[in-house]
Amino acid sequence: MDGVEVVVAHRERATLRVGGVFLKVDADPARTGREVAAMALAPVPTATVLWHRPPALALAAVPGAPLGRLGDPTTAPPAAWAAAGAVLRRLHGAPLPPWPGRSVDELAMLLDTECRGLVDEGVLPADLVARARRVAEAVLRPWEPVFVHGDLQPEHVLVEGDEVTGVLDWSEAARGDALADVAVLTMGHPDRLGDVLTGHGAVADREVDLHVVRGWWAWRALTATRWLLAHGFDPFAPGCEVDVVRAAGSREGPG
Repeated sequence: MDGVEVVVAHRERATLRVGGVFLKVDADPARTGREVAAMALAPVPTATVLWHRPPALALAAVPGAPLGRLGDPTTAPPAAWAAAGAVLRRLHGAPLPPWPGRSVDELAMLLDTECRGLVDEGVLPADLVARARRVAEAVLRPWEPVFVHGDLQPEHVLVEGDEVTGVLDWSEAARGDALADVAVLTMGHPDRLGDVLTGHGAVADREVDLHVVRGWWAWRALTATRWLLAHGFDPFAPGCEVDVVRAAGSREGPG
């Protein structure tokens, strides 16, 4: 044991690692409760819950390395990305969790609020935000709800070789659009989208509307940027959220 490692810390939550144990403390106790409930329901590999005393949650470490990180090139083989798609297929085919996710109206309201804030606060130019927003509006349509992870960044998927050993951070799990999970997973790695869809046969068997995937890339980037800035992260780093917005605004969709 090499002491306490601060994995992430901001005013909403903190995660510490001590040896083989991760300790999560959340300002909203409901989030750790939902995380525990989601992991119990999800038919995919997750971390073992050691104990849960809101607002704290202790989890056992999961072997493996992250599938990727936003802004960094991925070293995971295509087969690992396909395996992540297969894991998503199992999750999306599972019974729905008992709690709801965001409605289309809520997604539209959040998009409107964040786009207005990006412009009013001078974070991004108004014309760029307007063009990217048009791309993001592709997500504002009916969908068949499935069990979604809700924050499936590639950093939250651990792999060994071409096997997924665990999926982490379930606090945003809910009912939602399957393509939202696919998009969050591939937002910084659009060249891996085909591998993920191959693994996710349930999506790949239908004609996937790539405009919707690109819409989710843009929606995620637009709605996350101000939060990241407020919590000490850098969405302007190469390959991160602002680059995704710029790609959406310049080419009618990133990737």
